[in-house]
Amino acid sequence: MKVAVIGGGAAGFFSALSAKKHHPDAEVVLFEKSKKFLAKVKISGGGRCNVTHHCFDNKKLAEHYPRGKNQLKKAFSQFAVQDTLDWFGARGVETYTLPDNCIFPKSDSSQTIIDTFMNEALQLGVVLKPSCGVRQLEPLEDGTFKLTLDEGEKIFNKVIVTTGGSPKMSGLTWLQDLGLEIETPVPSLFTFNMPNNPIRELMGCVVEETIVKVEGTKLVGDGPLLVTHWGMSGPAVLKLSAWGARILADKDYKFAILVNWLNNPSEEQVRAQIKKAIQEAGNKRLNKFNPFPITNRIWNFLCEKIGFSEETKWVDLSKKSINRLFTVLTQDRYEVSGKTTFKEEFVTCGGVALTEVNFKTMASKRFPNLYFAGEVLDIDGITGGFNFQAAWTTGFIAGKLN
Repeated sequence: MKVAVIGGGAAGFFSALSAKKHHPDAEVVLFEKSKKFLAKVKISGGGRCNVTHHCFDNKKLAEHYPRGKNQLKKAFSQFAVQDTLDWFGARGVETYTLPDNCIFPKSDSSQTIIDTFMNEALQLGVVLKPSCGVRQLEPLEDGTFKLTLDEGEKIFNKVIVTTGGSPKMSGLTWLQDLGLEIETPVPSLFTFNMPNNPIRELMGCVVEETIVKVEGTKLVGDGPLLVTHWGMSGPAVLKLSAWGARILADKDYKFAILVNWLNNPSEEQVRAQIKKAIQEAGNKRLNKFNPFPITNRIWNFLCEKIGFSEETKWVDLSKKSINRLFTVLTQDRYEVSGKTTFKEEFVTCGGVALTEVNFKTMASKRFPNLYFAGEVLDIDGITGGFNFQAAWTTGFIAGKLN
């Protein structure tokens, strides 16, 4: 049996290793159009590679995927987080878990993961073909496939497509030409640009717990918020960008957000906090007494934003001033105009429609010997190791070639 895996990223490598493990006698060839395999793995997690997420309840794990959660819930029964840790552990890769439940190799180097894959491919006998793109995929009448490669034409019994997320529809037309339904790709996991907004002067400031909403929608993200030199980032913003990928694309990335700096949706509780601060601070000036879990730089910025001077004292706050303070703490409004890729990674929403695939096998419903894994599918997770877990899971299942 001859097996072609198209795309040498995370899902592609795991698919190839799985195929060779499940079918030792098969010839498994991994094609990658660029010179280097696993390029995205190399830069992921700031070069540390967030291999998965500390979540062992498959139902809860699936909730972290804006697209594909129902399908992945079933797929995780075949290969989930513990299986990932066992797989790497069996190959000498030790891991550790951060307080935010992200799991990294103890070496803190993505090269550890790359070396593990390369060594495994060498031991199993996977044929690696870098700098070899696939120009065309043609199904033949006998169920095999003809691949038109940079180096000529070859016939394969089974093909696994793992070409990753494509930022443009043009990158998916070769699959569309097969008659497969393709969901239009749009970016997911991006940060928000706020041109000329003075908050950008606070770059580097982090508030650990916030709630961020997109005005006029039901989109909500929570968690840490980071002020950057172009606007805002951090998990709260990245979650919003993932869950709202299509909605924000439709808005051409021009919208407003409301930031709750206190991560507290209760008006009664926030007003009680303000009242308590007035009692405790007395004659102290606002800029000298910050009772909230936000940095002093952000606190002073917010006070200035709503017109309080450096001389304003807590005890002198009027009812109107208290209302302004409540609003800026819980519904601080910012105009967003544009987006920026998160670090050097890009994740897309869109790809091969999930209705095209049997998630028990990852096989195409139209072509029994064609399989898919990873982000070429209309699957994407929020930041935190979820996209890699989806790659390992779908790659492992596809490699069974059932």
